[in-house]
Amino acid sequence: MAITESWLKANNRKERAKAITKTDRDGLVVRVTPKGKITYSLRYYYNNKQTRTDLGTYPLMSIKEARSEMLRLRKKLEQGHNPKVVRQLEKQTIIAAKSLKGLFELWYDAYCVKNKKMHHDIKRSFEIHVFPRIGKLPAEKITLHEWLDILETLAQKRPAIAERILVNAKQMMKYGLKRKLIPSNVLADIYAKEDLQIQKRSVDRSLSDEEIKMLWLAVDNSRITDKNKLFVKLCLIYACRNGELRLSEKDHFDFKAKVWTIPPENHKLGKKSGKPLLRPITPSIEGFLKQAFDLSADSKYVFTNDGSNDVMGHTAPVALPYNIMQYLRRHEDYELAHFSMHDLRRTARTNFSTLTEPHIAEIMLGHTLGGVWKTYDRHDYLKEQAKAYEAWCKRLFGLVDINEPTTLANDNLVELDSRRYG
Repeated sequence: MAITESWLKANNRKERAKAITKTDRDGLVVRVTPKGKITYSLRYYYNNKQTRTDLGTYPLMSIKEARSEMLRLRKKLEQGHNPKVVRQLEKQTIIAAKSLKGLFELWYDAYCVKNKKMHHDIKRSFEIHVFPRIGKLPAEKITLHEWLDILETLAQKRPAIAERILVNAKQMMKYGLKRKLIPSNVLADIYAKEDLQIQKRSVDRSLSDEEIKMLWLAVDNSRITDKNKLFVKLCLIYACRNGELRLSEKDHFDFKAKVWTIPPENHKLGKKSGKPLLRPITPSIEGFLKQAFDLSADSKYVFTNDGSNDVMGHTAPVALPYNIMQYLRRHEDYELAHFSMHDLRRTARTNFSTLTEPHIAEIMLGHTLGGVWKTYDRHDYLKEQAKAYEAWCKRLFGLVDINEPTTLANDNLVELDSRRYG
């Protein structure tokens, strides 16, 4: 006979001489201790062995809720999962997500690291601005007002950081909501523009010819390490994303075929396209690359951390523009306006516009061609890119007073190949 709510109510906390067990259906049973504590359990076979797992206690769990949980676990059992293990894993997840910091770490490991190249920066922003205030609080108890107190204050001083935290906090909460770790996403309807008055500004910083000349001067004469000098110069020459160069391995460069292959996992569009980027190694560029190889002789990576064979850290390029600006300010009495490593990419692209056709310039940046063009045009444009890179190097070396592309960094000289692409 099925268990009823009235039977449970009548036997709850009722003392008896010995424990009893009553069966409901589909393996659901209730056990009543001599002191009247009622516990729901699921009996089942797994790997030909009979076992059981507890579901909850009455009256905190009703018979209706117990049956629903039994059916859920039965479905898991049919899929090959052990209901007992399923319950244990879910319990650990709930324990781990008890605090906001715990929820963040679950989301960070499961989603953020795998899907966001800047995940380190995201984590650092939360460590600085969020965790000290509300990191130890239960995630489900944090109100919208507590979030806004952090975000609105930060938006006035550091709008970009505030927007980063808002976007990722919303994704984290959505992750927790879907997994029933929190009951609601209080940030779901909050937007940077409408609610935090954060206005996105278009970035149009491109270095002038004079600024390029002064930057090169600072790179050559400052105390920046040789590998970082080469890194800055190659970012300016190739107009690549600095992450593409930072993560590059020596095996990615074929000096015989004169091609640098950037694997899909190392460039922005790779995850979607699944295809590598191809850039030519021209005579004017080859010497820079070979010197970088020599500086990291014992590593598989072209650019490494100082004193290590490990790949250059993702934050390492961030300080380079500051060091360049400081050198010019102190030693040349020249005030170079603020720029970022990404602005070198924009600077090169601006120059490409006067040296080659627009679609070639976009391919050099690693952008996809629009519309059906990208579907039907399978040409790699390596020769066209090479011609444009050589024209850019000629202009660049002229700006920085290099007659022949032999001067690399300080007194380090590399004899360059005189071959040219046809």
